Amino acid sequence: MSELTFYTHPMSRGRVVRWMLEEVGVSYSVKALEYGPEMKAPEYLAINPMGKVPAIKHGNTVVTEVAAICAYLADQFPEKQLAPPPESPERGTYYRWLFFMAGPFEMATSAKAHGWTIDDGNALSVGCGHLEDTINTLESVLAQTPYICGEQFTTADVLVGSYLWWEMSQKNIPPNQVFQEYVARTGSRPAAHRANQLDDELAQQMKPTTA
Repeated sequence: MSELTFYTHPMSRGRVVRWMLEEVGVSYSVKALEYGPEMKAPEYLAINPMGKVPAIKHGNTVVTEVAAICAYLADQFPEKQLAPPPESPERGTYYRWLFFMAGPFEMATSAKAHGWTIDDGNALSVGCGHLEDTINTLESVLAQTPYICGEQFTTADVLVGSYLWWEMSQKNIPPNQVFQEYVARTGSRPAAHRANQLDDELAQQMKPTTA
């Protein structure tokens, strides 16, 4: 098996990838990077020229961006059944919502968090539309099925569950009943618990000590 290295910081979107790695259940090594000079050092810029985490290196393959990493891992380890088969009707649904979270959802919630104005004058051009439309679109799907692809938990649920939990905790979206029940359901998975514990422990290890 090719060596798998995970580049992360415990207070980053790397937590989403950590959950995915725990779902996959394969051995991996962790390289924790501090924000600032360490992420911008030449050694890491050779992995990700953006100087951001997360990233993975699997053998000679480097993958960056949360959704891309998670989709890659699902395809590399198909025996874990974290993605619908390519020929199944659910594959389109899987792709749709995987990249909905990485695109419109994250853009709309980031605008909310940073006070960027999205109104009728620019909603058509910014790519995500109004935040309310984004929320309502996602809620309408989650109100119908336990998981994004129906009864099967997939990689898309790792992203949706992670992003919903974070944005509700930051009060960027309302904690409605549909979202709360979905986050509780996905977050109760053993892999999610392991991932949170590992990242919480890593955060404690990286916390600056005072004399």
